[in-house]
Amino acid sequence: MSHRLVVVGAGYAGLLAAKRLARKLRRSDVTVTLVNASDRFVERVRLHQLAAGQRLAALPLRQQLGGASVQLVVGRVTAIDTTGRTVCMDTMPRVIGYDTLVYALGSRARLDDVPGAVEHAYAVADPEQATRLRHRVAEIASGGTVAVVGAGLTGLETASELAESYPELRVRLFTDADDVGSGLAPRARTHLRRALDRLGVSIHPRTLVAAVRKDGLDTRDGASFAADAVVWTTGFQAPELARAAGLATDESGRMLVDATLRSISHPEVYAVGDAAAAVAVGGTPSRMSCQAALPMGRGVADVVAARLTGREPGPVRIGYTFTNISLGRRDGVVQFTHADDRPRRLVLTGRAAAAFKEAVVRSTVRSGRRGEPGSDEWDS
Repeated sequence: MSHRLVVVGAGYAGLLAAKRLARKLRRSDVTVTLVNASDRFVERVRLHQLAAGQRLAALPLRQQLGGASVQLVVGRVTAIDTTGRTVCMDTMPRVIGYDTLVYALGSRARLDDVPGAVEHAYAVADPEQATRLRHRVAEIASGGTVAVVGAGLTGLETASELAESYPELRVRLFTDADDVGSGLAPRARTHLRRALDRLGVSIHPRTLVAAVRKDGLDTRDGASFAADAVVWTTGFQAPELARAAGLATDESGRMLVDATLRSISHPEVYAVGDAAAAVAVGGTPSRMSCQAALPMGRGVADVVAARLTGREPGPVRIGYTFTNISLGRRDGVVQFTHADDRPRRLVLTGRAAAAFKEAVVRSTVRSGRRGEPGSDEWDS
């Protein structure tokens, strides 16, 4: 009987892992199955564009897999049985057995930080959420107000994209930090602040949000701000499936793994991407980011292939090269970094940075066949 290798989740890490595993193990008695809730690959780093009314090219997973010997199963994973080594689904087949499991289910918007966020806030963590925000913004574009909470990469890009796409929309950016871009070099911070000023984004530093209302938000210092839409971008959290299955996880639900991305509690399970609590260069926890997901996807494929062919692998190296921030379609900041994510002095700004980021984003998507990704689009 062939060895059953199942990858759950076809984001940046999972898709890359499945394709690379199939290639490395093509002469072995191993079947590779990829399970995903949708039949499309989601360019998550573009969802702020979708929220701002732009159309995104559809990327069918079967096309993205190209000629790789991977069985694609479309359906949502509802549970993992680590005793029986099965994955439970909400569609047929209801159960998929595995001998080795790669857990790549990503993350979702962390909306339970404050009261009211779940009920009233918008997010951009998946296409459905981004589309919901898109519809709301279209309704209020002529003179409405959007409050973006969180000034990390998602918050900065969402605020910029909305402000550029809808000049009459008032965009407010709330952060608990002293200023925006605190992890950037001085030149990058200066350009970031000037770009937000140019776009008309008002910044509210040192502001802790205490509650979200249907018509705005309240801060911990007692102030209230009216808004027609509140966008919550304070962070992401892993799904509960790993913890519910009895796998060792951290407080945010990310699976605890060793240097080879193997679960510390279940050696037949590996985790990659946002769902993995891996350690990056310098000993810091890996960031929930595409930049960390890609080396994890490559690395786990090499590790699993090595072990299944009788070799002992080395550790997976998770390092960083740069941080990309798009500030609308024609501006941006690229902060080049050391492998441990510390900023270098080298910074790219303006149209050159926007072009650089677009090239990087395009390079992460490798179509399985020649030509355009497809005529369909993420739209509704």
